[in-house]
Amino acid sequence: MKIDVDKLRFGLDTFGDVAYNDTFHTKMSYRESLQNIIKEGQLADQLGLDVIALGEHHREEYSISSPEVVLGALASTTKNIHLSTGVTVLSSDDPVRLYERFATIDGISDGRAEIILGRGSFTESFPLFGYDLKDYNDLFVEKVGLFNDLITGEHVDWESKHVQKLVNVRPYPRIEGHKLPVSIGVGGTPESVLRTAYYGYSLMLAIIAGEASRFAPYIELYKKAAEDYGTKVGAIGVHSHGIITEDDDDEAYNIGWEYIRNSMDRVGLDRGWPKMTKERYDFEVIKGAYYVGSVETVAKRIAQTISELGLDRFDLVYGTGGQLEKDRMRTIELYATKVIPRVKEILQEANENE
Repeated sequence: MKIDVDKLRFGLDTFGDVAYNDTFHTKMSYRESLQNIIKEGQLADQLGLDVIALGEHHREEYSISSPEVVLGALASTTKNIHLSTGVTVLSSDDPVRLYERFATIDGISDGRAEIILGRGSFTESFPLFGYDLKDYNDLFVEKVGLFNDLITGEHVDWESKHVQKLVNVRPYPRIEGHKLPVSIGVGGTPESVLRTAYYGYSLMLAIIAGEASRFAPYIELYKKAAEDYGTKVGAIGVHSHGIITEDDDDEAYNIGWEYIRNSMDRVGLDRGWPKMTKERYDFEVIKGAYYVGSVETVAKRIAQTISELGLDRFDLVYGTGGQLEKDRMRTIELYATKVIPRVKEILQEANENE
């Protein structure tokens, strides 16, 4: 498949995993972690990356529970990079307040705000903010509908079971000059794909396990549904975990085995997943969702994924499980300065050979 290389966007995602100190190999404090993520975002901006997306979590191992606050800090200390969440758990948030927060970030950053909405693969926020998990699906359906009205209409009237009634409401500040770019993060449910197409939002596939090619049917469903609904097909992106070293596949492999594995095993305790085996990890590194290795290895795998799925955007999730800060910074730098140019080169060569 031919790819328009010039239109590709490359981003970085972090869930806010608390990093480890380079000298003592001890976990940073939450204060240090948050300040560190600001530095990482600033580096990403200086190196010319297109987007940085911050996850929302309410768990011990993550330092970002309020991504908009961190994005606000980045808005005033960066120049070009777009500022997104990855994802905002809309089901346990208030759509009006969410709109206001992002309108504020958009104004501070001169129009660089974006948002990825999700139902929440982690569910700690539901009881924390007074929501019942039995309403998991209904909450998202209602709130995404209201949020869409807020970003597309001048004045909003709304009434539904789980969301406050609004009569002729116009939230402030206004997002001026453009509409807030919205994606929906999809982990693999057709209903989420259809909802994304219905609203004409961009599609962000969270591929955290398995071969990327298995998501091709979801992309086809998205395009077909958009045609049926008469909506615009938005950008199609993927986010997956990665660790990059200059030229040593084994070093990256070992970092991932320590940190990605530990992170997945910890998450798996809550979800009933079996512990990750060496065999499974090897599969994910060689064929699956972990873009782990040297510059050339990672570039070839990203190029393959973009080509197979016809992507417009690829986001690398860095720092999974914490990792030493020097390794996180190295991944960011190599991704921006060497991997992405090599990916574009590989794809351009493929275009010329078709």
